[in-house]
Amino acid sequence: MQTILLSREEVARRARQLYKNSIRKQVETDENIGKMVIIDFESGDYKIDETGLKAARKLSAKHRHSRLFGLRMGYNVGVSFSGVMERVYKKFPAL
Repeated sequence: MQTILLSREEVARRARQLYKNSIRKQVETDENIGKMVIIDFESGDYKIDETGLKAARKLSAKHRHSRLFGLRMGYNVGVSFSGVMERVYKKFPAL
């Protein structure tokens, strides 16, 4: 398989787009708000856990050379060092 080198910004853009278009409605529930979702944007696979570490390890084991991207569900940032994590969670309407 040919490797295409992408910038960090492009990896982030593609992962956020995948999250917004297909993953978010499946995973952003009340019990998952505040958890990390780790995304392999090339395969579309994702894993969820409290800190993202276990999820990243599982995805890395499954896809050895993948570039992963993490998001904290319902918040504007993944981690804050003495800053503010603004909650941006919006509940989806019932189907």
